[in-house]
Amino acid sequence: MSHVFHRSLTQRYPTAIQGDGPYLIDSDNRRYLDASGGAAVSCLGHSDPEVIEAIRKQVGQLAYAHTSFFTTSVMEELADFLVARAPEGIDSVYFVSGGSEAIEAALKLARQYFVEIGQPQRKHLIARRQSYHGNTLGALATGGNEWRRKQFEPLLIGVSHVSPCYAYREQQAGESGEAMGVRLAAELEAEILRLGAENVMAFVAEPVVGATLGAVTAVPGYFKRIREVCDRHGVLLILDEVMCGMGRTGTLFAAEQEGITADLITVAKGLGAGYQPIGATLVSQKIRDAIANGSGFFQHGHTYIGHATACAAALAVQKAIESRGLLARVNQLGDGLRARLQGSLGDHPHVGDIRGRGLFQGIELVADRDSKAAFDPALKLHAKLKQAAMAEGLMCYPMGGTLDGQRGDHILLAPPFILEDHHLDEIAGKLLTAINTTLKKL
Repeated sequence: MSHVFHRSLTQRYPTAIQGDGPYLIDSDNRRYLDASGGAAVSCLGHSDPEVIEAIRKQVGQLAYAHTSFFTTSVMEELADFLVARAPEGIDSVYFVSGGSEAIEAALKLARQYFVEIGQPQRKHLIARRQSYHGNTLGALATGGNEWRRKQFEPLLIGVSHVSPCYAYREQQAGESGEAMGVRLAAELEAEILRLGAENVMAFVAEPVVGATLGAVTAVPGYFKRIREVCDRHGVLLILDEVMCGMGRTGTLFAAEQEGITADLITVAKGLGAGYQPIGATLVSQKIRDAIANGSGFFQHGHTYIGHATACAAALAVQKAIESRGLLARVNQLGDGLRARLQGSLGDHPHVGDIRGRGLFQGIELVADRDSKAAFDPALKLHAKLKQAAMAEGLMCYPMGGTLDGQRGDHILLAPPFILEDHHLDEIAGKLLTAINTTLKKL
């Protein structure tokens, strides 16, 4: 019996013992192609020698120093690296240990900003339905997935949720992408006005929605309109790039492709690529200045923020992505992966939509293509599909509740940036086999 409190207490997990580029190897010497990057984490694959050496060197020099006593050169260098490449207006970086912590820090920074500038009545958050921003209480409250929230609802702060920019399901008949963007921006503005613009603190959104919708991109112009609405009412814009950032969609920051900046940006997963747990909240100059010129102290913190070893790993990862030209490679591989998915699944009777950007691709499964009807949730299609893919030696990220937290199934793919073209064929082929095997057994 395992004494580990696993995520599932009814499932037996294979034991991973080694990583080899884009593959993981278990104790039975079975190889699994990591087409999900774990959970959109392993952008450099496994066992990268440059990152391993950077970690070894940092541990030998200084593994950890508490940030209430010291800064470290590696933390400063990583912050400089990120700020130099961040969207306009980003001025500083607050390091944490993961994505949920990054969101919590962003929420507290937004709140403290308004306290510092004399607007303490601004306390309301707005996010989107079917969003996911993490599992800590503030992050969970911000997210709009009802299944994830339900049993913890009594513990959560109140957050308003507006419609996601989910064209496959929510674009109206005869509505252009531009018109949809206008409509959704108007919905956000109406919610701000309903709450009282003077009471609204921030709007939180993922530029490309990850776990709960499966790589859903916004219609062109949507985020520019959202930015305009926020600016018009003095509302901060928080972009959650924990999954879609750090090169995953073909630019270092996903917001670059939307032509906007944000007041706060959260990153994690691909920041350290799984070699160390690390996340960050990137902070605009106006927020930093308000706190620096006010109390001078951010009333927040954790023991392991700015961890020297984690920063060394992340710096090595980011330098590798840049020096090896992997952002361009993400775009090439993303085009190749999409083409293969369209070729193998585009006409499949139970594939409703194939979407995404770069190496962040999603496949939505449907019971009927014409009506877009979802499978019965009781079938647990996504869970069975994950098992079938693992049996084929493929790691993918199927999820349920795509439509409303209960109904709907999708598959998320977020493979390493180091793939070769033959790996794309392997992903598409094994995924098709897993889907068909699962559907035959329903």
